[in-house]
Amino acid sequence: MSCSVAYRHKRKKPMGEINVVPYIDVMLVLLVIFMITAPLLTQGVKVDLPQAAAETVAPASIPPLVVTVDAEGNLHLTKGAERSLQLDAEGLAVRIAAELRLQPDTPVYVRGDRNVPYGKVVTVMAVLQQSGVAGVGLLTETPE
Repeated sequence: MSCSVAYRHKRKKPMGEINVVPYIDVMLVLLVIFMITAPLLTQGVKVDLPQAAAETVAPASIPPLVVTVDAEGNLHLTKGAERSLQLDAEGLAVRIAAELRLQPDTPVYVRGDRNVPYGKVVTVMAVLQQSGVAGVGLLTETPE
C-alpha cells in the first residue's frame, strides 16, 4: 500500500517584505512621550522682557549663564537647559565666579523684567563684574 502525503510549504517572505507596523507603533509611542515631556523641560522664570530692536545672539558652544531679575526683584541663575536657581546677590557672585573658573569663556546674559527698578539690574551687573565677568549681554524681546 502506498500512501501519498501532500505537504504544503509556507512561502518565506523575502527581505523586501519586512513587516514595519510594529516599528511604526513604537515610533508613535515615542512621539507621544516626547510631545508630553518637551513642555516640562522648558522651565524658567516668568519675566516680561522689554522690547528693543537688537541683533540676535549667535548660539555658543558653551551653554550661557542667564541671570534673571523678575518683577519682584528676585535673582535666578540658569545655565543652559538646567533648572533655574533662586539666589541672593552674594550667592549669585559665588556661583558665577565658580562657573567662570571652570569655563572662563562662558557667555553671561541678564534678563530683567521691564517693571523691575533700573537700580536692581545695575546692582546685578555690578555683582557680575565683581565676580569676574568681562562682558554682559542684556536680553530683550523683538518688537512686534
